[in-house]
Amino acid sequence: MTMTTVRIPAGWPATEERARAVQDELRGRVVLDEPGPPPGTGRVTGVDVAYDDERDVVVAAAVVLDSATLDVVAESTAVGRVPFPYVPGLLAFREIPAVLAALEALPCAPGLVVCDGYGLAHPRRFGLASHLGVLTGLPTIGVAKNPFTFAYEEPGTPRGSSSPLLAGEEEVGRALRTQAGVKPVFVSVGHRVTLETACAHTLHLAPRFRQPETTRHADALCRRALRTTTA
Repeated sequence: MTMTTVRIPAGWPATEERARAVQDELRGRVVLDEPGPPPGTGRVTGVDVAYDDERDVVVAAAVVLDSATLDVVAESTAVGRVPFPYVPGLLAFREIPAVLAALEALPCAPGLVVCDGYGLAHPRRFGLASHLGVLTGLPTIGVAKNPFTFAYEEPGTPRGSSSPLLAGEEEVGRALRTQAGVKPVFVSVGHRVTLETACAHTLHLAPRFRQPETTRHADALCRRALRTTTA
């Protein structure tokens, strides 16, 4: 498999102040009134990143699944320099150039994109999934391993149980039990998908494990690629 080299887009923010201004500018473009593709149809793509801070390297992976069978149909990776410092709430600026390069290297359209992270469940309501969705125009969702700074009550024990992920009174996502008795994941809308559809996709993509298959494949691929890259 070939690995694409990432080029940082011209004008990519270099400061926290500029990055927050970009978030404010792009947030108004998020589309929240489209249902999104039905679960089990078309293609669905997982994206994830891995870092080697000592070498200042970031690797992104994109893995396309057939949504009906969850079989892998395509995959790609991209490697580059880390383009932005670690700042909570601004992680998208570290990850998006590499993720975009991996998506562009795919031989087919990605369909719905599942990010290992957040969309609206973000202090500025514009996490990686929303940012990626606005830049690509693709439907996107975020499925995270932890609730970030938001509050929730434990969902019921059975698979499919959920509870609101709350910022005060505002529902920014859901805690979703993908496996009975296992810790929930935290689902939020990115772009062009409703929360109901995002949760339905997440359940469909997690028939056996806590994490969706999209994330499991993308995580394994970017870790593998990071070990083998000489960048």
